[in-house]
This record gives sequence, structure tokens and C-alpha cells, in this order.
Amino acid sequence: MKIEGYLFVFSALFFALMDVIYWLWSHDPTGSTALALTVALAGLIGFYLLFTGRRVGPRPEDDKGADIAEGAGELGFFSPHSWWPLFTALAAATMSLGAVVGWWLMLIGAFAVILAAVGFVFEYYRGHFSH
Repeated sequence: MKIEGYLFVFSALFFALMDVIYWLWSHDPTGSTALALTVALAGLIGFYLLFTGRRVGPRPEDDKGADIAEGAGELGFFSPHSWWPLFTALAAATMSLGAVVGWWLMLIGAFAVILAAVGFVFEYYRGHFSH
């Protein structure tokens, strides 16, 4: 995770330099604040990756002499047949649209997000695919 961490830290430094240059040329508080938040977020991600990389230890991606086979293995479980991500995204889109249209649509969307999230989380606890 060192490479990814350093990439984000150097990006944060670059954004900080650009933020100073932008402020000196434009005196725009909105753009300077957005760039400052970009610096903070890139620095936060870089710090997290470097901190986690020290605790976890080196990965095959961090070793220049590693073979491709060293990175083989199970990466996790990914549901190949689930429709719940689609329903969750549609419910979140409805809730976001409700922020524009009206509070009543936002409440309907929030209720749909809760239902979709519950269905997504408990998908493998009932029915044909229960464990």
C-alpha cells in the first residue's frame, strides 16, 4: 500500500501548491476552499493507506521482484446474481431527486433506501441462497 499512499500524499502536496497559486491569482474563496478540501481529502486517504500499510505488511504488489502467482487467491465474495444494488441505487436517486423536487419525495426515497439496504444486507439470510 506504500505506492498508493505516496501517490495520494504527493497529490495532496500538488493540490496544496495549486491552491496557493490559485488563491494568489484569482482571490476566489469558493475555488480555494474546494481545492483546500481536495488537499485534505487526498492527505487523509494517503495517511490512511500508509498507516494501514505499516500494520498489514507488504503485499505482492509492493515487491518489485514478485511473481503474478503470489497475488493469486480468493479476493472476497461477490454476489453474481443480486438485484439489490440496483434497487439501492434507484432508491438513493429518488431520495436525491427529492432534495430538488420536495420533501415528500425525499421521505419516500429515504424509506426506500432503508428497505433496499435491509434487503441488501439480509439477502443471504433467507430463501434459496440462505447459508
